[in-house]
Amino acid sequence: MSSKAKLEEFRQRYAVPDGTILESIERDVIGAVYRSNGYTTIAEADRLVGELGVGPGDRLLDLGAGCGWPGLFLAHSSGCDLVVTDPVHDGLPVALTRAERDQIDASVVAAVAGGTHLPFRNNSFDGVVHADVLC
Repeated sequence: MSSKAKLEEFRQRYAVPDGTILESIERDVIGAVYRSNGYTTIAEADRLVGELGVGPGDRLLDLGAGCGWPGLFLAHSSGCDLVVTDPVHDGLPVALTRAERDQIDASVVAAVAGGTHLPFRNNSFDGVVHADVLC
């Protein structure tokens, strides 16, 4: 599948409206509703917080964040600052809306970027996370 076709496929996934049966499924499968396209569970995300060791004053990069899962959960749980990136713009406004709802929007920034060409200086982050990106 071409890169253009893959981007279109993700745009269509992010276009699914709120309040659908998919939210119920997501709640049952991962334990939360972040409009996730992945399979990281709440328990796994909790473990990531400990493994990454990030906290207040630290900066976390979520590669391929889509709608923000699990980066937003990690930022909310740990108190770290978060940068969510994705090559598809469509999910990032959803992530920023969720950050506002979780009252962490002051510490969350979004950038349209793929993992190979990031617009950040070296050593800009204390941790990096991705979920279901490299599959």
